[in-house]
Amino acid sequence: MTVRDRLVVVGAGAVGSAIAWAAARERVAGEVVLVDPDPGSGASRVAGGMLAPISEAWPGEREVLELGAASLARWPAFADAVAQDAGSPVGLRREGTVQVALDAADVADLDRVAEHLRAWGRDVERLSGRAVRRLEPSLGPAVRAGLAVPDDLAVDNRALLAALTAAGRRRGVVVERRRVERVLDDGARVTGVALAPAGSSGSPGTVGGSGGSVLEADRVVVAAGAWSAALHPVLADRVRPVKGEILRVRARRSSLPPPSRTVRAAVSGRPVYAVPRDGGRLVVGATQYEAGFDPDVLVGGVRDLVADVERVLPGIADYALEETAASFRPGTDDNLPLLGAVGPAGLVAATGHGRNGMLLVAVTVDAVTAVLRGEPLPEEARPAAAARS
Repeated sequence: MTVRDRLVVVGAGAVGSAIAWAAARERVAGEVVLVDPDPGSGASRVAGGMLAPISEAWPGEREVLELGAASLARWPAFADAVAQDAGSPVGLRREGTVQVALDAADVADLDRVAEHLRAWGRDVERLSGRAVRRLEPSLGPAVRAGLAVPDDLAVDNRALLAALTAAGRRRGVVVERRRVERVLDDGARVTGVALAPAGSSGSPGTVGGSGGSVLEADRVVVAAGAWSAALHPVLADRVRPVKGEILRVRARRSSLPPPSRTVRAAVSGRPVYAVPRDGGRLVVGATQYEAGFDPDVLVGGVRDLVADVERVLPGIADYALEETAASFRPGTDDNLPLLGAVGPAGLVAATGHGRNGMLLVAVTVDAVTAVLRGEPLPEEARPAAAARS
């Protein structure tokens, strides 16, 4: 096999794993190698799993909304294809979202969001506090208003990661558990990736010294999330880490049952969400702030999440706290990802998804697979072209 037959995908989160699986499934390369020192351990493992372009939308971010809506439309078919190859479900939930507000300022913001969504032709239903509590009885009396967004979906992120691993294995994806230091090129096109020595620590972009090796390839997809900027100069300063903390909680036998829908809220201007999982579990998130690659879960972050979600769902105080975790979303200046060809020939970006990583997996797979086949980016993905200025 020559180097011309090999595709390397850097990063085994949901985006990278899905691209590797799809590339192998569609045979866009003779060999697909997925490189990550600890597959499935990054932001994808910590994600809430909301597939919610409508309830995530903000005025002025129409391109973000439209890209998310295009991906949401692809999600059921994408989930079915992964599940079929994996032989296991991906944990797709179809109950929808309720977005709620507690004080007058947050109600006003909710009404502005609803107005913009209706102007964009999106289906939302404005509800009184009493009506939204009838819809989800676990909501507390402080909830003053809500929006019902029935078309939003959610996914169990960890079930998805497991299914993508199994699906990729079935399609022949080779997994290399090494850290990529940088993408290599000869000035005109990529030639492969430099791998750190086995067992080395450090971040992408740092040179690990002797003992490393080169994995040759003529096409490389960078899907390394917040670490992508360090892998090639053309991506430098275009992706940055945005820290987020989440909680995973579980209803006990004596607890009130959790909501059946995803609940999003604004509490004194701070966003908080609770996403259902099987077994009476909820993922509660998420803080968001610029802190570089600081991996610690802070007491203040946990305090704020607990205080805010308890105002929305008072019964959660009796739940068991199973996990706290922090991760780094890959942020960009315009909140759109970087998709497609960029820099030297053969370099393809699939990064910068920010808070919408899980949502945008489906459209990212289609966009990157098209590029790998030698086709242009699909029209709906063009605002997110990696080569944009």
